[in-house]
Amino acid sequence: MALKNAPDLTQRPPRSPRVRLGGYVILPRMLDKGRANIVGKHGEYHYACPMDQRFLEFVGINADALKKQLAAGKGDGDILAWIQKTGKLKPTDSEIAAWSELATSRAPGDPESREYFNGIQKTAAPKREDIMTWFDLLDADDHVTFGGTA
Repeated sequence: MALKNAPDLTQRPPRSPRVRLGGYVILPRMLDKGRANIVGKHGEYHYACPMDQRFLEFVGINADALKKQLAAGKGDGDILAWIQKTGKLKPTDSEIAAWSELATSRAPGDPESREYFNGIQKTAAPKREDIMTWFDLLDADDHVTFGGTA
């Protein structure tokens, strides 16, 4: 299937998890990964990964149902409207802001996650001391993966 709005994630990263749509962090990145997955251009990126699942649970949307909307070629605004209409949960603007702030500041919380995090950081940004959150790590890893310096 050829979507006109599907990014090629073998050539560039998805949007940063910090980018917002409707106040939601993670959502634009997840949409990029979903569209790329549909056309087979997702590279190393995974649609409906654990980070995406947190968003899906927060709004009460099924990953497969969202993917069907993406496959129909809907743009970001239409997808947001669909989520707002279809989602089982209807968070308020203040709940969205609080959830997005929590997601932005999320860091590894257990030894296994910390070990995984540190392993990626050693490759992506071994000399940086400012990589504290998952978003920091994803941004650094995306940068290095597509030609940036560590």
